[in-house]
Amino acid sequence: MDLMGRYEVVGDWGTSRLRLFRVEQGRVTARHDGPGIAAARGQAEAAFAATIGPWLDQAAPAQIRLCGMAGARDGWVEAPYADCPADAVAWRMASARFEWRGVPVAIMAGLACTNPNGAPDVMRGEETQIFGAIARDPALGQGRRLVVLPGTHNKWAVVEDGHVTTFRTMPTGELFALLRDHSTLGAQTDQPDPAQEAQGFAEGLARAEGGRLLSSLFAARSMRLRAGRSAQWAAGYLSGLLIGVEIAEVADMLEQDDDILLIGDGRLSMLYAQALGRRGLATQVLEGDACALAGLGLS
Repeated sequence: MDLMGRYEVVGDWGTSRLRLFRVEQGRVTARHDGPGIAAARGQAEAAFAATIGPWLDQAAPAQIRLCGMAGARDGWVEAPYADCPADAVAWRMASARFEWRGVPVAIMAGLACTNPNGAPDVMRGEETQIFGAIARDPALGQGRRLVVLPGTHNKWAVVEDGHVTTFRTMPTGELFALLRDHSTLGAQTDQPDPAQEAQGFAEGLARAEGGRLLSSLFAARSMRLRAGRSAQWAAGYLSGLLIGVEIAEVADMLEQDDDILLIGDGRLSMLYAQALGRRGLATQVLEGDACALAGLGLS
């Protein structure tokens, strides 16, 4: 194996997804998507080696940079948290650095704060997207911004003059997956129906405005039994209900003139844009992978 490889490996290893990029001369030349850190079951190093095995067979990378749950306590190597308020400089300085098979590795730090509820809160991976968005557009590092990062554990982060000052985590994505896949409220189907899902999502958002989560949740089942709703409708309904309740819970963080950034998967971000639009709040959607790559040092 050639130890003088001229490529880098950068990636975001989250709870449910792994996204690795092979980078040569500042350009992504290959990509690998795989399961998240939870699937590694405590064997993150072996899982990583197996994932990039074909690249290693050609040459070792010049360096490796990872963010996300690779730095968690049950990840590969635990990376520290940078305390808020934190800017990109403080965050990068807190990263964990070591050598793996002779290759320099940096696992980026997470961020920690006391959230607006008065509870300790943490993030890993989303901060890379926040600082990457600022790197791509320095104007985003001026003034106050509210950054929303939808995913398994959604983050609502306040950014002031390039510093993440506080944030709040809402495990909406995890709760949705549990209800859809492992409860009597959801219904499994392999047949997507975007129109039915959209109708259910709109009805879920409307129900969320009533503020009655538990009784509204059961409608995902009863409407299928008694009103002829489909499984696809129920999935959309659960999504709309949970997102609507989530936004109601973070209302104290919202200001009418906020410049709200949505960073993440495009489809999920558009659902949040729709939900925020019902409150008269404008949003700007940024692509999550592009922001993550910028945060990891690529433009």
